[in-house]
Amino acid sequence: MNTTLVNQVKQYVAQRAIFIVLILLVIGIAIADPNFLAFSTLRDILQQSSTRAIIALGAAFILVTGGVDLSAGRVVGLTAVVSASMLQIDTYANKFFPDLPQLWVGLPIVIGIVAGLLVGLVNGIIVAKLHVPPFIATLGTMVAVYGLNSIYFDTEPNQSQPIGGLRPDFTTIGSGYIDLGGGYSIPYIVLIAIGVALICWVVFNKTRLGKNMYAIGGNIQAAHVSGIHVARNLIALYAIAGALYGLGGVLEAARTGGATNNYGNMYELDAIAACVVGGVSTAGGIGTVPGVMAGVLIFGVINYGLTFIGVSPYWQLIIKGLIIVAAVAFDIRKYMAKK
Repeated sequence: MNTTLVNQVKQYVAQRAIFIVLILLVIGIAIADPNFLAFSTLRDILQQSSTRAIIALGAAFILVTGGVDLSAGRVVGLTAVVSASMLQIDTYANKFFPDLPQLWVGLPIVIGIVAGLLVGLVNGIIVAKLHVPPFIATLGTMVAVYGLNSIYFDTEPNQSQPIGGLRPDFTTIGSGYIDLGGGYSIPYIVLIAIGVALICWVVFNKTRLGKNMYAIGGNIQAAHVSGIHVARNLIALYAIAGALYGLGGVLEAARTGGATNNYGNMYELDAIAACVVGGVSTAGGIGTVPGVMAGVLIFGVINYGLTFIGVSPYWQLIIKGLIIVAAVAFDIRKYMAKK
């Protein structure tokens, strides 16, 4: 009986390890500084983590198939620059398009998302049709997209100057909030991230595409034999991931009030790390939306919380690295146990 109970406890802890780590992190930082538990602190962490969450959800689609997408960060930079370049106020001295009239705010946002989707589509075609390994395919598009973005960013009259002077109706999306009264508020960008997470949960769990995604990641040969059109599904999944990166880039520009061609640098590694820490298997076939969101929050708590209590950024990098290695080691151990 005792052995059974111990095994049940171990299984419970293993299944919810990510959430337990998150709670322990919050408790540890709160002990060091109780002000960390203030609502404003939680709101700031959620606001800063929102775009990262959307990007990580995009990366999760690819990781679950057993692939990897290194182009995410550069797509974020491209879509941030493209959307910001069309949403500057008329009176800004260094306007990217001096003669461009005031557009409906939704149009550049849609253009940014579509740009991300097209890059994802290219990734999917290269992987699914040309059978190039995802690591190499997305490494190539990562470099190409950065070059394309840099050329666009360097055009006259901008000439690689940071894009600023963004319109208030755009920046409000990233920095505005719903006032709940009593000093409480919910940022719009947090609500957008929650909405995206809910949609992704539905795709993961309630659609044929989601089921095919898990099947492809679990065993691609078996997926072929069972009648799944693997190439078509992979192209769709890479396109969705690209669209999410595009949305993340647009929102990042809105949140920060500007953009440069270096926006999004290394975001793909943060996204992959958050997914892995959140339980998305590096071997494919395993991963959940709540786990990804928890992984993003863990890194959000580390980045904000450890800075909040005065921990050196260098120690923060060490802690993040140890967490990533531990998560991957735990994932590989579970994978080997099933073989």
